[in-house]
Amino acid sequence: MKLVTFDGGRVGEVRGDRIAELDATTMRELFERGGMPGATGEEVALEGVKLRAPIIPKKFIHTAGNFREHEEESKRVGWSHEIAPWIVFFQNVDAIVGPDEPIVYPEHLTEELDYELELAVVVSKPGKWFGPEEAKDYIGGYVIFNDITARDIQRREMRSGVFSFCKGIDTFCPLGPWIVTPDELGDPHDLRMELRVNGERRQESYSGNMSVTIPEILAHYSALGYSAGDVVSTGTVSGVAGFSEDAASLYLKPGDLIEAEIEKIGVLRNPVISWRDAHGEPAPARVSW
Repeated sequence: MKLVTFDGGRVGEVRGDRIAELDATTMRELFERGGMPGATGEEVALEGVKLRAPIIPKKFIHTAGNFREHEEESKRVGWSHEIAPWIVFFQNVDAIVGPDEPIVYPEHLTEELDYELELAVVVSKPGKWFGPEEAKDYIGGYVIFNDITARDIQRREMRSGVFSFCKGIDTFCPLGPWIVTPDELGDPHDLRMELRVNGERRQESYSGNMSVTIPEILAHYSALGYSAGDVVSTGTVSGVAGFSEDAASLYLKPGDLIEAEIEKIGVLRNPVISWRDAHGEPAPARVSW
């Protein structure tokens, strides 16, 4: 099934072109209760609602460098520390936005705004210290994640081998359009992945190209302890602007429309807008790093 958060925070299940409202106050509560709540009996047309980010987790755990081709392309930029599997860091959950919500270009902070298509996993229940063979019992669903990154900030952060600020800025965490449950999605390692900017394909790959599998990722991070509704990303595929030969021409700019698509899940669309359009005033003075 496809689970959505819509309008003012209502939770529902997509049934064709309709949404059946579910008896849960938030998506996280739906998972915390450990079972699918019943329908309230109210249905609305899917096209008539405003979809929100499907879930706001307690913890959002990043996996970086997990796709082999992305690890290879990262070597072009010659950073002081490599991008390789098992890089982990936490996302700022306040940066989460939903489908069709704008990504605000903070021109006082960055001149190199990039995209990263990722498959993310929603954790179904609390857990700690489990192995890969048990991981499937902790998967509540899958969702599309666009890991927006300020590459110039990241380049500076990478001097110490740690990065986080470059990915945690307000609106840098588009998530959606809904959560697809494991029974509907099937094998998560056999999905076509594609990201487009203004209709132009920028990233294209398959989830089977991961270096480390989803059960291995979930088991490895279980030492941190999961809450129901936590989100774990699985890494981006090749084709990001920052690692291309002509990065300057590919970085995002106000007016761009990003479409992040994963087979059997859907398309997550987000426009990029200027600071002025978002806030009605010029951006603050340029930050010196």
